[in-house]
Amino acid sequence: MWVLDEDDRRGFAYGTLPDHPEVGEEAFVVERDAGNAVWLGITAFSRPNGLLPLLAGPAGRRAQDMMTSRYAGVVRDATGLAER
Repeated sequence: MWVLDEDDRRGFAYGTLPDHPEVGEEAFVVERDAGNAVWLGITAFSRPNGLLPLLAGPAGRRAQDMMTSRYAGVVRDATGLAER
């Protein structure tokens, strides 16, 4: 796990627990650019941790994409911003 605490950037990341079906990390960073626009970056990477997740194949990737979309939806709802 790490935490980012800079003047115009804040964020954190965490990794999966040992018995999780995937081994990986997710990071969330909010950044304010020179024009005062605010951006959210979500980065995730993983690999299967065992036979069952390996057999799931593309379904695991779709599940990760679905969670990323949910994260973005929560931010949109919390800020009142529409997706662009």
